[in-house]
Amino acid sequence: MKTVEVTRPEKVLFPGAGITKRELVDYYLAIAPMMLPHLKDRPIVMFRYPDGIDGKAWVHKDIPDYFPDWINRVTVPKEGGTVTHVLCDDAETLAYLANQACITPHTWLSRADRLDNPDRLIFDLDPSTDDFAAVRRAANQVKKLLDELDLPSRLMTTGSRGLHVSVPLDRRAGFDDVRAFAREVAEVLAAQHPSTLTTEARKAKRGDRLYLDVARNGYSQTAVAPFAVRALPGAPVAAPLHWDQLKDRKLNARTFTLKSPPPVDVWSAEKVRGRSLTAARKRLAKL
Repeated sequence: MKTVEVTRPEKVLFPGAGITKRELVDYYLAIAPMMLPHLKDRPIVMFRYPDGIDGKAWVHKDIPDYFPDWINRVTVPKEGGTVTHVLCDDAETLAYLANQACITPHTWLSRADRLDNPDRLIFDLDPSTDDFAAVRRAANQVKKLLDELDLPSRLMTTGSRGLHVSVPLDRRAGFDDVRAFAREVAEVLAAQHPSTLTTEARKAKRGDRLYLDVARNGYSQTAVAPFAVRALPGAPVAAPLHWDQLKDRKLNARTFTLKSPPPVDVWSAEKVRGRSLTAARKRLAKL
């Protein structure tokens, strides 16, 4: 039987907002029907805050021995050994992770049955300033180029500072090919908009330009899960969006929160089929 006991339910994890562990668990149980399809079968990295968001973070990859046997898991190879990750396939597991002060689950971009082949590509739009209008503008520029390449794209607030633009993939390409393609797209965009976009990894050389980060598109790299709570004041939530929502000038990366989450999963309604990058590469080469 899968039983989750919430220990120290009144422990405050978000001091400024007074949000307790019980509220975090309740949020994840309520959001589970929308969130679980984006977690299922993906290795999880747990960002744990046993003393709340003002305490030290604990990035936990390997599943602890004391986790219950009913939690699914997958053992993946790494340099010099292996790591056994949690697979969050049901609401009970999601609640158990929240009770372990895992405020923010991050996921691999691939699933357990084909670890080397991602089913999504991510452009992480990382602003150098607090001007979210620049992030909205960059997202539209990414979408425009992806449209030219005949690639579908999805939009999500990160709950932190920027946006993620992702492309569903058919899992034919490996991580090295996907990351190389993402880098080429980012370089084309930076060349088209040199005053506002950059692929420069060093912050000191970016100026006010937005960084097109494609580093997440690598084996064992992770991204914040859709609907995950961030360990930030107010408990903002990573939220899938319709592209039309980008027109709202009030929108920012922290619009949605644990206490005011997205009402629906807009991605599930889109039913986008994963694409191959073969034809897109040929189109990109002609630009």
